[in-house]
Amino acid sequence: MREVFGNPLNRMPAFDPQWRTDTVVQLARHANKTTEFEMLPILADALQDVGCDREDVLDHLRHGDPHSRGCWVLETILTNQ
Repeated sequence: MREVFGNPLNRMPAFDPQWRTDTVVQLARHANKTTEFEMLPILADALQDVGCDREDVLDHLRHGDPHSRGCWVLETILTNQ
């Protein structure tokens, strides 16, 4: 459940538009479309490179439970682009 909805006690605020670079969006789209979730640590690095300091987001991408389509981080990145 947390894979799709995240931690209900630690909801992510509005996604900083500066984090939504072409690279970040392309990586998120690719992971979501192909289900190549082993690349999510690379997405975490790309987010960190553009200033994302949200440990819950970075940790989820680097060490999260098995991922699936609908992952709350991917959905946050891909929504409202």
